[in-house]
Amino acid sequence: MMEITCVINGAARKIAFEPNEKLLHVLRREGYFGVKDGCCEGHCGTCTVLVNGRPVKSCMMFAAQAKGKEIVTIEGIGTVQKPHPIQRAFAEEGAVQCGFCTPGMILSTKALLDKTPNPTEDDVRNALDGVLCRCTGYHRILNAVQTSAKYLKEAKK
Repeated sequence: MMEITCVINGAARKIAFEPNEKLLHVLRREGYFGVKDGCCEGHCGTCTVLVNGRPVKSCMMFAAQAKGKEIVTIEGIGTVQKPHPIQRAFAEEGAVQCGFCTPGMILSTKALLDKTPNPTEDDVRNALDGVLCRCTGYHRILNAVQTSAKYLKEAKK
């Protein structure tokens, strides 16, 4: 077993794992079930988390690589009682049909809007390119990202 310290959703954590374990499986074992186990091959993006602010497919990252890093899962950005503006926008725009891709979509959106507060449609498409949705057809998701940008601007006023 190996052990590292990292920050998960703002809290310092020590996590133990086997040397070849992927971050996805360790996070789920630690109770972060919003990190979805889709393909385990880096194709679907349902396991996306933010690592030092960048979207990362956790099924492709060894847990050992998280040493000293800041990890944000969907559980770390809002609650049912107090959703993050991005979560609110996704719900209002109907971009959450089955919900399986939603954590990856929302975290990829957060990473985009943290760097590009006024994204073009191409910016949005590029940012969400690695997260597959099988339900919505993407139109509602694109709208949700633009609504998210609007809500975040309003929150800064």
